[in-house]
Amino acid sequence: MEGSPVLLKVTDLKKYFPLRTGVFSRVKGYVYAVDGVTFQIGKGETLGLVGESGCGKTTTGKLILRLIEPTGGEIELDGQSIVHMTLPEFRSLRKRLQIIFQDPYSSLNPRMRVRDIVGEPLDVHGLANGLEREQRIVSMLERVGLKSEHINRYPHEFSGGQRQRIGIARALIVEPEIIIGDEPVSALDVSIRAQIINLLEDLQEEFKLSYLIIAHDLSVVEHVSDYVAVMYLGKIVELAESYVLYTDPKHPYTRALLSAVPIPNPDLERKRIILTGDVPSPIDPPPGCRFHTRCAEKREICKADEPPFVDIGEDHFVACHLA
Repeated sequence: MEGSPVLLKVTDLKKYFPLRTGVFSRVKGYVYAVDGVTFQIGKGETLGLVGESGCGKTTTGKLILRLIEPTGGEIELDGQSIVHMTLPEFRSLRKRLQIIFQDPYSSLNPRMRVRDIVGEPLDVHGLANGLEREQRIVSMLERVGLKSEHINRYPHEFSGGQRQRIGIARALIVEPEIIIGDEPVSALDVSIRAQIINLLEDLQEEFKLSYLIIAHDLSVVEHVSDYVAVMYLGKIVELAESYVLYTDPKHPYTRALLSAVPIPNPDLERKRIILTGDVPSPIDPPPGCRFHTRCAEKREICKADEPPFVDIGEDHFVACHLA
């Protein structure tokens, strides 16, 4: 993708979870959770990653953070490979990569005060202590819309939206360059979502952040993303600039997803594309194009040959024989 200098580059990323059986835990197969994902994010840009549940979006985010180890592929941060680093080596880079979790209730330790939750990353990386630590925590809480007196409270004393603000403060306290938002607003009330989205956009502009936003809500992704990648059964099937993908989708799966997005105008109608069948198992994905079992436009070649992920022009990438 052209534009800003590349900060994060992911190439042919794979994660296969082994299935074990018997007394000796022999491997009888694999769950192909992520199977050859490629994309990049420029400095100050936002990439939205969308798809149905179970397609591998969250696993991709965890692989980038090395919360789980990849089976294969490459992850580069500012041109530096992080896949083969030892964990002590990667620890010095970890503060450049942070995550905002989906559930603001389970992602905060109920036994810790806000002071310790937000300040823990400073302790881990040895960035501040004493009065400076306290000042940085208070400053960050105020920046995300909380008050200084909240510093001594426990998570159960806050609403869902306030808890997510605490999670955002914890991610930002170490001044990262990339934030992975794993469904950052899906667990919140609709009335609160816009506030958190606007906060994330303001913080991105202020701190020059890059975002990887993982989401189901395509309307949210359209609003916040520079580029959008559509994932299906462990693979990215389409990637383009947000405006291009939403106005001129090329992959049948993308068109089906977009047809389900409500239009906030009762006078406009959109032809709904109903997908038949269920998503195939990632343990035994179909041959050829993985979407062909549910695609109304499939041809014989789709059943036999896997389509390459190619640029069809102007940074619009599609994996479809019909594109």
